[in-house]
Amino acid sequence: MTKEFVKVVLKSGKDQSLLRFHPWVFSGAIKKMYGTPAEGDLVKVYSNKDQFLGIGHYQVGSIAVRIVSFEEVVPDYDFWRSKIERAWNLRMKLGFENNTETNVFRLVHAEGDGMPGLIIDFYNGTAVMQMHSIGMYLIREELVKALQEVLGDKLKAVYNKSEKTLPFKAEVKSEDGYLFGSDSENEVLEYGLRFKVDWERGQKTGFFVDQRENRKLVQDYSKNRDVLNMFCYTGGFSFYAMQGGAKSVHSVDASAKAIDLTDENVELNFPNDKRHKSTVIDGFEYLKDIQDKYDLIILDPPAFAKHRNTLPQALKGYKRINTRAFEQIRKGGILFTFSCSQVVSKEKFREAVFSAAAISGRNVRILHQMSQPVDHPVNIYHPESEYLKGLVLYVE
Repeated sequence: MTKEFVKVVLKSGKDQSLLRFHPWVFSGAIKKMYGTPAEGDLVKVYSNKDQFLGIGHYQVGSIAVRIVSFEEVVPDYDFWRSKIERAWNLRMKLGFENNTETNVFRLVHAEGDGMPGLIIDFYNGTAVMQMHSIGMYLIREELVKALQEVLGDKLKAVYNKSEKTLPFKAEVKSEDGYLFGSDSENEVLEYGLRFKVDWERGQKTGFFVDQRENRKLVQDYSKNRDVLNMFCYTGGFSFYAMQGGAKSVHSVDASAKAIDLTDENVELNFPNDKRHKSTVIDGFEYLKDIQDKYDLIILDPPAFAKHRNTLPQALKGYKRINTRAFEQIRKGGILFTFSCSQVVSKEKFREAVFSAAAISGRNVRILHQMSQPVDHPVNIYHPESEYLKGLVLYVE
């Protein structure tokens, strides 16, 4: 028996983005729905001229439909298994297969892998799933089965970390917990450095996988420098700075739990190393008066803007914090500065940083423009999937 899908018809002219394979349908583009879909249901989307455009998960909110296929197919188990397999095979081709130095990477990057609303990070045998749409949450058991089939004995456990990421308007209560396997080894390797990852209580999926290559770049600039790692979380940048021969490394975060894990990770990699010091304090407060103590500063704050209505305030935050760094970094210093807010474009972020440089009156040059690594692929039709942006700046 053929499954009946609710038919969603778009207003005249609102089909252009889907014809260019952008996977989002905004609620304001919908003319009519033939039926009443439940949140998370698959719906078929048509143009005002009755041309099939795609099939996707329906959701209450600004983004009403997230397209999972532009072909007229029924997304059954084999469909999802194929998507997981393609994502896994890509990571193997990118160099993560039997990698003895790095066993943590992003396995599924939402729209970047054709699975809007789904993030899966792989931690040395444990897949941590984070669903951002009800549609993905409802098929979680199928996704787990697909992971088991595709990864085989490389998969030891699957952990659901969606309690705080599912849309708050949805009447779905997700509890974080294991969907397969149980509490497993939480030590991972990244470029040979050891990290303890807390996917049960930590931020995001437990570790900022997306900064791997940027952390490696910090190592290249750290020799004989005094380094400040602001908003350090579990200290990733700090260890690379120490590996690179930094004279001193100070890790700062407002979370005592994060600092505890930072200290534990430092001890794993550099036991009894007196170069490292950690401090629990608000980042803006710490930057008020550091004078010229540091000649390499890393600013990797949490997302200042998660929604477009907070964008102006977020840009002020980026300008303010970068101004403080510019004003106080030593002459000849290096500033690594980042934004992980999807709603902050590369251009807007750069404008905020440029404004900060102008306010400080320092002569500043761009050395590198940074983004996310290869295991966070950007769907060429969905530029929003490139969310991480960063600059390496030389400050005279």
